[in-house]
Amino acid sequence: MQAIYVDKHIPRLLLVKALKRLWPGVVFSPLSPARFAALPDPPLPGPRWVRVRNVVCGICASDVALLMAEADPTIAPAALPGNQRFYLGHEVVGEVVEVGPGVTRLQEGDRVIMDTRFQGATCYSQEIEPPCRHCARGNLALCENASAGVGPRGVGGGWGDMFTAHETEVYPVPDDLTPEQAMMVEPLSVTVRAALRRLPALDDRVLVVGCGIVGLNMVQSLRALSPGCHITVLARYPHQAEAARRLGADEVAVQDDPFDVAARVTGAKLYTGILGNRMTLGGFDVVYDCVGSATTVQDSLRLARAGGAVVMVGITLAPMKVDLTPVWYQEVDLVGVYAHGAECWRGEQRRTYDVVIELLRQGALTTSGLITHRFTLPQWREAIRTAVDKRTGSIKVIFELQESAERFRRKTHATAHP
Repeated sequence: MQAIYVDKHIPRLLLVKALKRLWPGVVFSPLSPARFAALPDPPLPGPRWVRVRNVVCGICASDVALLMAEADPTIAPAALPGNQRFYLGHEVVGEVVEVGPGVTRLQEGDRVIMDTRFQGATCYSQEIEPPCRHCARGNLALCENASAGVGPRGVGGGWGDMFTAHETEVYPVPDDLTPEQAMMVEPLSVTVRAALRRLPALDDRVLVVGCGIVGLNMVQSLRALSPGCHITVLARYPHQAEAARRLGADEVAVQDDPFDVAARVTGAKLYTGILGNRMTLGGFDVVYDCVGSATTVQDSLRLARAGGAVVMVGITLAPMKVDLTPVWYQEVDLVGVYAHGAECWRGEQRRTYDVVIELLRQGALTTSGLITHRFTLPQWREAIRTAVDKRTGSIKVIFELQESAERFRRKTHATAHP
């Protein structure tokens, strides 16, 4: 088994963080807590476990942040004992190649995507009864027993050739989805969940901050779920702006001052203090921050109107110094989003994955034009550099295991054209 993983080794992490400015390549060196390893193929650790052979896997910013030692050991999740080793790669689609004798949900040959495997253990993967309130509701990423340490953990991840998982940690993929569509179900589920957390009303003016793959998926999720809202996007590069327009953005600003954009689009009044601090009265009904840096969070809170909302979709794995005064002064709601789970959609309780799959089948969501670069696993360093450097024109960069991917495509084609 091949895998790329990062251990929670605090001394190595701090050393790499200290050296990275002078030696960027240290993140790929033996000093790093990250490893590309050939591991012995582990046996299935229990009767309800499966082995999955990977087909394609996307490169996500959260994986890159761990690899690049951007995570700060003082953040809240780092205190949890369940988070010790992170096998990178969760936007993965694969094929079940082995099932334990107690597996009831899957069989060999089934196509699956990763569900909760990357986020950590759940009541169901640890076979804890009764499940906690979040697992019982279907919001498994919020499990209150995630660090209970009951039972085994899976080995391997999407940045590799295979992985093991409890049968509840993977999700069946319909036969009519292409490998690329199946791979994009997970990242699309994040933005669909973000939209449903604060769904814009008809004619609401919303702002999407950031135009990487998260921002672009946010645009198309909003257009699919709230077609009557007006979407403004802040982009950095021309190729991102072009993609945002194609996916349904009404207005795209490339490297414009966000406060000027808010004043122009919403009619907000902009004020600047003697120390350079800025504030708007009026603004966007909802702001979706798809970057999640200290700067974007602080600006987003000021770009939302009084009584509006800021939804944090992008993440930073480090503490941030942010002025939160608009939360009370303008009663702006600050809403967080983590992964996917259970949604109230069209009057029914649905899994986020099911909502995304239905929207993909309807053509309301798309993967067309978003996958810009493909690499094999041995090219992982080049793939990471391409994903990080948006000047390459990258949007979504993926690893493709050629033999598995081709077999997957043949099966998909046979299903679509019997």
